[in-house]
Amino acid sequence: MAKKKRKIRATFRKNRETRVRESDFTQRFAQDEEQTENVHQSERISGKGDLTRKRTVVAGDDDGDEFNLQIDETGCLKGRVLSVRGLHSTVHADDGRRFECATRRLLKTLETDMRHVVATGDRVVFRPIDDNSGIILKTEPRHGTISRTSRGRQHVIVTNVDLFVIVTSAAEPYLKPHLIDRFLVTAEKVGIAPLICINKIDLIDPAALQPLVGAFRQIGYETLLTSTVTGQGIPRLRQRLHGMESAVVGQSGVGKSSLLNRIDSDLDIRVRSVSVDSQKGRHTTTNATLWPLEGGGYLVDTPGIRQFELWDVIPEEIAGFFPDLRPFVSACRYADCTHTHEEECAVKDAVADDLLNARRYESYCHMFAGDAI
Repeated sequence: MAKKKRKIRATFRKNRETRVRESDFTQRFAQDEEQTENVHQSERISGKGDLTRKRTVVAGDDDGDEFNLQIDETGCLKGRVLSVRGLHSTVHADDGRRFECATRRLLKTLETDMRHVVATGDRVVFRPIDDNSGIILKTEPRHGTISRTSRGRQHVIVTNVDLFVIVTSAAEPYLKPHLIDRFLVTAEKVGIAPLICINKIDLIDPAALQPLVGAFRQIGYETLLTSTVTGQGIPRLRQRLHGMESAVVGQSGVGKSSLLNRIDSDLDIRVRSVSVDSQKGRHTTTNATLWPLEGGGYLVDTPGIRQFELWDVIPEEIAGFFPDLRPFVSACRYADCTHTHEEECAVKDAVADDLLNARRYESYCHMFAGDAI
């Protein structure tokens, strides 16, 4: 049965519109007044004219996705986006070939909340131009999308993953538990299983991490301690990633690329050292890149993230994304309790009674207040 077609009224980005008025009218008038005698004295603007940013496009009817554009797929190929660099994407076709693809103008000019309409991990339909290049015509519906807010817009880091590997370091750079909590909230929101990986444990006494590790494990979050120097935790991590579609995120310098090289030596991802003075990582991975694993599955190495502002999460929702807060929320006296300042708040009482981790509650308060971390 043929897919149902529907017409929708789509908004296009303003900076992609062509110039609609002649810019040299005054100059031509000064040169020759007679040439301008027959020019229209008024201009009519309608919803179907060149001055509107609205266009009617034909879309498919899959799950109501307005960006599922209806196209003629004759001669087209399907594939997975391995990386995105500016306006061009590397696509791994289903037949095994790789193509450097531009994005169809209609697709990239649709006005959306996203910084880029194509992201690493996307399943796409593209039309080959030759053996090495093509044009992406549409993206297929996504799942498992990891995003953050960037200048008020959605920055899609990676799509179509089912495991969220949160990498941090025990030292060099310093451990940021609150940043881990933000990643965990995103994992809860989009329904992706998280895996916390604390790397570089050879630099400290592992016993110092037990309170933090114990708190995460008590909540139910899988947590691994790893070292690329001693090899601790590497076999377990390799086994966990086998056959999975995984995204690896974390600060710059925590050892994401080094870990991936130990997991699969064929990857050969470039690495750099951490700045001794600032204790900040140096960006080595500049674009999110999808790598096929030798034993099956894919993983995405992402650029280092120093701040992670939640996307599409309002303050009132945040408590629901903390599994350790959820059991106490319904016991608060007020239905609209924010769990920050109210009296007779079950969440605050749980912190006072050591039933709720104080550091996790502090993370919740920071997120509720909109503090940047």
